[in-house]
Amino acid sequence: MTQEITVRGTVADGYEAVREEFAAVAAAERADYEGQLCAYVHGRRVVDLWAGDGVDGESLYGVYSSTKGAAHLVVAMLVQDGTLELDRKVTYYWPEFGAEGKATLTLRDLLAHRAGLIGTDAGFTLAELADDRAMAERLADQRPFWRPGSAFGYHALVIGALTGEVVRRATGRTIQELYEERVRAPYGLDFHLGLPASREPRFRTVQPLLPTPEQQVALDGLRDAPHTLQAIAFNRHAAEPTDLESLPNEPLVRAMGPASVGGVASARGLAGLYAAVISELDEKAPLLKPDTVAEFGMVHSTGYDLVARTHKSFGLGFQATADTWHPFLGAGTIGHSGVVGCQAFADPRSGLAYGYTRRRYVFPGGAAPENGRLARAVHRAALSS
Repeated sequence: MTQEITVRGTVADGYEAVREEFAAVAAAERADYEGQLCAYVHGRRVVDLWAGDGVDGESLYGVYSSTKGAAHLVVAMLVQDGTLELDRKVTYYWPEFGAEGKATLTLRDLLAHRAGLIGTDAGFTLAELADDRAMAERLADQRPFWRPGSAFGYHALVIGALTGEVVRRATGRTIQELYEERVRAPYGLDFHLGLPASREPRFRTVQPLLPTPEQQVALDGLRDAPHTLQAIAFNRHAAEPTDLESLPNEPLVRAMGPASVGGVASARGLAGLYAAVISELDEKAPLLKPDTVAEFGMVHSTGYDLVARTHKSFGLGFQATADTWHPFLGAGTIGHSGVVGCQAFADPRSGLAYGYTRRRYVFPGGAAPENGRLARAVHRAALSS
């Protein structure tokens, strides 16, 4: 049975079908559905919608791994500036990283999830997960879980700490500081790596997954296997195993904004970030030149992901969104989903920048299934406009 959920917000002429699709998604979900959808085309906002009790266009959500897109935009900008070089060894910037057979790894391979450094043998505390520098210090001494560069697997909770330490060693600044100064503040984006206390009232706590019996069996199977690569990557083997569903609900995580999973954003913030990457926005030139977007969007790792245990594709710090999630998008689309179900990307070929948030956690995690419907509807309208 469908639910009566009011969709609010606006769409530009020619995007009416997107509103209809979003309304259909909301109606097909649970009665407590909350979500936001925003899109830009060539720097113009064309979709700005939300649905659910208590939500509006300025509501903020934990966006989990969509944070990686913001963090690695900073890395891309530093590469574009010449401050970082992709084919330098990580140890050029961070000598301590070379311990335990990691000395030959390049920044390029690190960004492509090829380091084999998905966690530590003992796992992390919550305080460490919130603190990129604390994680980086632990990881520098850690033996990798496969030979660096030989394969790839999703560095779910640590990639931002690893690349962030490279940034800090090269610039003296954290990813969070550079992101705030060069990206978030100039555009007024509601996408935060470190949520200010003044914006806390706008945060919507993540609602837990409500699994079906079949899904619960799968979840129990994961929880009963605490020493697999997947468990280590998601810190399930730690003395205090990480509960991903509640991670953004922790005030410390929101305040510190760890660069792998700690971002807080609205759909406007997600889409606005990617609009600024590829389009002129607010009379400012795109943050990245086309050649930089192409370099970071080029597939560097594809095939069997040792952590996810399925087919995945990564560019440099970004997911290869067209291959992993939405094959109708243009080649070189860059973006990143979040395990709660959110999605954000930029398709430079169509000029489309997309952001979607939702409050309730989805199974099994990653871009929620409705993103396929919504992204296709926006993409179709963009090509026709």
